[in-house]
Amino acid sequence: MYFFESNICTGHQRGSIEVICGSMFSGKTEELLRRLKRAKIAKQKVEIFKPCIDTRYSETEVVSHDNNAIISTPVESSQNILLMAGDVDVIGIDEAQFFDSGITDVCNTLAEQGYRVIVAGLDMDFRGNPFGPMPALMAIADDVTKEHAVCVRCGAPAYISHRTVAGEKQVLLGETDKYEPICRCCYSKEKQKGKKD
Repeated sequence: MYFFESNICTGHQRGSIEVICGSMFSGKTEELLRRLKRAKIAKQKVEIFKPCIDTRYSETEVVSHDNNAIISTPVESSQNILLMAGDVDVIGIDEAQFFDSGITDVCNTLAEQGYRVIVAGLDMDFRGNPFGPMPALMAIADDVTKEHAVCVRCGAPAYISHRTVAGEKQVLLGETDKYEPICRCCYSKEKQKGKKD
């Protein structure tokens, strides 16, 4: 049981920020959905947001790779979350790496107002660089969980979402058709191979 699942402290609601990070296919969204479902079982009111850009499975649902889903509110910018956060106890935010840098202040404000905020997102892009606002969110979080996929080449814990198609843009929506989770060692070999090509 997570310490943050108990959201009552000395008679008033305690806010918190939890970050779930890792590579693609590591179960980040699955863990986000699991925590939100537990909150619902505890009779807490839940609201979940996602960036409008994420339309891979659904425009209005957050969907895990295992096809578990929950209705969500797509938003254009992080400020919309502040405007739309209503009478709830727990706020979930998926694919946080796609939000603007203001998401950090939004999460802080929500936590200060007593909300339990649960954020999921990629901590690194396909080059292994920190992705968007995720480093700042991890720094201000009360709790950070790093999930690991399995390297599709050797079975070790995956380190990165390796892009398997051409393209240098940081944001390229896709699934197994464009990315594979691989470990640090296999990624290093891939980079060496790229230098020779």
